[in-house]
Amino acid sequence: MSLLTTKIQDNKLSRSELSYTLISCLFVGVLMLTNIIGTKLFVIFENNSFTWISKTGIVLTTGIITYPFTFLFTDIVSEIWGKARANAMVFFGFLLSIVMLFIISMAKAMPPAEIWQIGANNASFFHPDHYIYASNGAILGANSKAAQAAFNFSFDAPSTLIFASMLAYLVAQLLDNHLFHFYKKISKSKYLWLRNNASTCLSQLVDTCIVNAIFLHFYWALPWFETTSQKPVSIFQVVLSTYICKMVIAVLDTPLIYFGVYLLRKLKIASPDPK
Repeated sequence: MSLLTTKIQDNKLSRSELSYTLISCLFVGVLMLTNIIGTKLFVIFENNSFTWISKTGIVLTTGIITYPFTFLFTDIVSEIWGKARANAMVFFGFLLSIVMLFIISMAKAMPPAEIWQIGANNASFFHPDHYIYASNGAILGANSKAAQAAFNFSFDAPSTLIFASMLAYLVAQLLDNHLFHFYKKISKSKYLWLRNNASTCLSQLVDTCIVNAIFLHFYWALPWFETTSQKPVSIFQVVLSTYICKMVIAVLDTPLIYFGVYLLRKLKIASPDPK
């Protein structure tokens, strides 16, 4: 670690630049993970008393595991380095999301190799036409066409999701950054908890509405409000439950932003131009 620090100092990379680069990398990494895992819908509190949200339980997208942390990173950067650095980080994430979409499209288009097959444990999820049999009739797995279908399904939705998330992401993150500094100005740089939660509250609502409206409507074809036996969950229910969970996470991560800001200031890191 001391050798790394010496090398950094020799190359004139300041502690502030190193810290900003690290947080930017964490921000972009979490954003990329959100684009990959966010296609799955899962349910919590199934068969419970939350019938005012959904009779089948609370349905959420797995993006809720990672995406709220992007607002935490944005607020920390806004507080320490200022609005311009935070906006730059947001645009970095936007550009890399486009690169990710292009790479995923290329990967899906590549023809599968014959030796790329589904193992025997998961072969039963596919049609028997794709089974690979041993000489004794035992199922060895499923062929490369089945593997390609599974791969395409896993990375099919990200195209729609990334389009939706890019739109929601830019609007919400830039709005969050603007509101953060608006509340910082009117509070005279006091009450970090207030600007953190107040800015996140509105920006997360905008993000949740945009991304779920596009993704759930155009990809999963869920109804907006009315549910059916085939579609027991509506877009409104997912948006409502996701937003509530995001707000809970936003409140719970308030100590994290205080800790992050404290740690960075303890290291005597500050932006030369915090505006």
